[in-house]
Amino acid sequence: MKTAEIGEASIWVKRFLGSVPGDGQVLDVACGSGRHIAAALEDGLNVTAVDRNIERAKAHFAASPAVQLIEMDLETGAPLNEALPAGHFDAVIVTNYLWRPILPDIVAAVAPNGLLIYETFGIGNERFGKPSNPDFLLRPGELIDAVHGKLTPFFYENAQLNGPERIVQRICAAGPHHEWLRTPPVFPVEPAPN
Repeated sequence: MKTAEIGEASIWVKRFLGSVPGDGQVLDVACGSGRHIAAALEDGLNVTAVDRNIERAKAHFAASPAVQLIEMDLETGAPLNEALPAGHFDAVIVTNYLWRPILPDIVAAVAPNGLLIYETFGIGNERFGKPSNPDFLLRPGELIDAVHGKLTPFFYENAQLNGPERIVQRICAAGPHHEWLRTPPVFPVEPAPN
């Protein structure tokens, strides 16, 4: 798969995806062209990918037995868990997407021994371009608030990044039975340059 066709996977996602056991079940919310589907497949994972328009991902992954593509408008008001089982996924990935009404469903989709890997734009990004609407920009600490009492945050950032300049908020949080609660992860704490 050529990354020029689907885009490069997020450094944040790649950093933690390798922690998911082989044959694990991954949910890619608002998957777009499928850059994180490709990253998960490289790690031997199975992927359920959801988007309002699945055509771009279908062009690359429809033939893969390890990929289930679901065309679904996430912003209709229907709970996400009506189509996707709560507590089922070893990793839930969300990047460059925010629809606050489904945040509880996204968190609930993480298995007790799973991870939430979330990265999107934060307040302040309006200085650099789109998105600039506060409805689509996380407030500082909002992802920590979203997982509070349900998942344990292990890595969190609210930062300005370069290339292109943007403000992002990102978190990697673990379910209540994840091994990291017994043995913290052993890998570089600093993310690779982005």
